[in-house]
Amino acid sequence: MATTFDHGGGVRSVAVPIPDNPLGHTLVYVVESDRGPVLVDTGWDDPGSWDTLVAGLAACGTAVGEVYGVVVTHHHPDHHGLSARVREASGAWVALHPADAAIVRRTRETPPERWYTYMAAKLTAAGAPETHVAPLRTLRPRPLPGLSPALPDREIVPGELLDLPGRRLRAIWTPGHTPGHVCLHLEEEHPARLTGHGRLFSGDHLLPGITPHIGLYEDPDDTTVTDPLGDYLDSLERIGRLAPAEVLPAHEHTFTDAPGRVRELLDHHEERLAGLLALLAEPLTAWQLATRMEWNRPWEQIPYGSRNIAVSEAEAHLRRLVKQGRAEAVTGSEPVAYMAV
Repeated sequence: MATTFDHGGGVRSVAVPIPDNPLGHTLVYVVESDRGPVLVDTGWDDPGSWDTLVAGLAACGTAVGEVYGVVVTHHHPDHHGLSARVREASGAWVALHPADAAIVRRTRETPPERWYTYMAAKLTAAGAPETHVAPLRTLRPRPLPGLSPALPDREIVPGELLDLPGRRLRAIWTPGHTPGHVCLHLEEEHPARLTGHGRLFSGDHLLPGITPHIGLYEDPDDTTVTDPLGDYLDSLERIGRLAPAEVLPAHEHTFTDAPGRVRELLDHHEERLAGLLALLAEPLTAWQLATRMEWNRPWEQIPYGSRNIAVSEAEAHLRRLVKQGRAEAVTGSEPVAYMAV
């Protein structure tokens, strides 16, 4: 049984389950247009998730074969996973920002063992103990979720209107969670006439109760030193200034007062950076920092894969502190340790 909701003004949502994930589901938005429904995201590539999406579209008074287009907020498998199946069933176009489209191409072309080697090298450089890195050297390559995502056939151009005949849906580039994450601004009066500027499909960029993961942009072949947390904070401020009447996120629930939520998240990250600076009174590697940071459970209880994500998040915060001149690498340290300035 699909859970659907009518948000008014030709916008509905379908809650598409994410298997074995505490987030529970992705909210796939169904936006009416003069050429048929356009989906914002599609959900996880799983038979049960597909059945829910198909049933949900029927409950919304349409069908998967009627879909005109798919706008993907970012490349993660709980958002982009079912895009290929929707396109096969309907002939719909699939649009993604070029930075995330590049990740999709690379993911499809890179053999799994290359990723394992890359991850092992990254974790070793971050100071992870050999006991943690060793499994990556011995893993037999197996298909991972999202390793053959759909190649998009259209690029999302920031600042431009998307192809939704009869509607005004504008793309806003909001890098941070991924390099090509976009929010989508429906530039139409709110159906309940709430004050503010239209409605915002926020993907994972702005969520009502949780903060999205901000880690490093992973690319085995790109040595550019990026600043994902800096990108995210800048993008947040841009969305705060937009002041939409209502935010329709990909997880949890819709909400109002986007500027207030943006302030909360900016304050949260500033507090976190200040807390890390206190820890960096002594030299610490990214791994050591991750083990001392506050997570939603003690480090001993964090599963293997989540520890890798935690280290990436620690590194993103370290890069921000270094860029701000508040911390620096300790000369000659191997693996690299950092200290507050």
